[in-house]
Amino acid sequence: MNWHRRRSRMMKSTWGRSLLWVASICFGAGARTRNFLYDLRLLPSRKVRAKVVGIGNLTTGGTGKTPATVLAAMTLRRRDQHVAILSRGYGRPVKSPDVCVLHDDSVLDWRQCGDEPWMMHQLLKGQNIPILISPDRSRAALQAVTFFDSHVIILDDGFQHRRLKRDLDIVLINATNPFGGGKFLPLGNLREPLRSLKRAGMILLTHIDLVAEGALESLRQELHAVNPRAALLESVHKPDFLLEVKTERKQRLSHLEGREVAALSGLADPVQFEDCLAHVGMAVAQKWRYPDHHRFTRRELASVDHLLHGMPLVTTFKDVVRFPTGWRELLRGEVYALAIKLDIVKGKNAWTDALLGLTETPG
Repeated sequence: MNWHRRRSRMMKSTWGRSLLWVASICFGAGARTRNFLYDLRLLPSRKVRAKVVGIGNLTTGGTGKTPATVLAAMTLRRRDQHVAILSRGYGRPVKSPDVCVLHDDSVLDWRQCGDEPWMMHQLLKGQNIPILISPDRSRAALQAVTFFDSHVIILDDGFQHRRLKRDLDIVLINATNPFGGGKFLPLGNLREPLRSLKRAGMILLTHIDLVAEGALESLRQELHAVNPRAALLESVHKPDFLLEVKTERKQRLSHLEGREVAALSGLADPVQFEDCLAHVGMAVAQKWRYPDHHRFTRRELASVDHLLHGMPLVTTFKDVVRFPTGWRELLRGEVYALAIKLDIVKGKNAWTDALLGLTETPG
């Protein structure tokens, strides 16, 4: 069962709310204790011979870390910097103690590396940006430096990973739900307390186009009060292109304009994806929503195909890699993946200067 549905069901009963409340208190105490030990240097942080940028958030899901990671990597690569991305490969069904590597000519299955690293790999193909996947990111960082001569290492979803010393922490805040309900997991979506933002060198607000200006200004003031030294940037997520998955041909967003389509996703926030399709002119006539990181089965896709009635199916890069073997025979019609990009609308120069400034100082 989807965790969000399970939590909603538990919230309907007194014992369920009590259990979530107790677990939330324990989680928060653990997060505070861990940060306290790192702050006192009782827990060590390892330094590597490269600049390290952490991109993460305070809450679970929905802030847009992956597009931000891709944008950071491309910002550095366009200036001829040797950059690598490190990921823990959350949700991959095939566990391995070894460091998995996705590079330009990699042939790894998504099950070996995780859906989000594979999605980044698809978006960064041909850019000579290796993606190293391991729960031990210190080990992966050493390999990035040793084998790829990486000058800058980007930690995808790395704000909580304090075992690796950072030169810059970029924290993403979803303007539509900035603090996950104000409660720690599992009662809310907070992973650590708001004051942890004091570690950030940059705060990037995402989805600012989905909130009123008054609410946005209040959020700006609250974040500034917590960390007045951090650069505060603002961004929106925009559709970039459509990938015709069966042929791997890129198509303009207008390719499906005016047509009825079906939306299929396994995301923390499927509504934003579906709204995005409508925004570019598609008529979303059918919707299938699955839990985040869902591994699709042959039976599920066969059922989807039966109900499509000739409509194109539009999904995400993150979801299409989790289709089962033989999915092309199951989905007989058109299948597209929507690529999303992060567009910084306030503070673009600060973004570029902060990243490129890292390469101008000794490692």
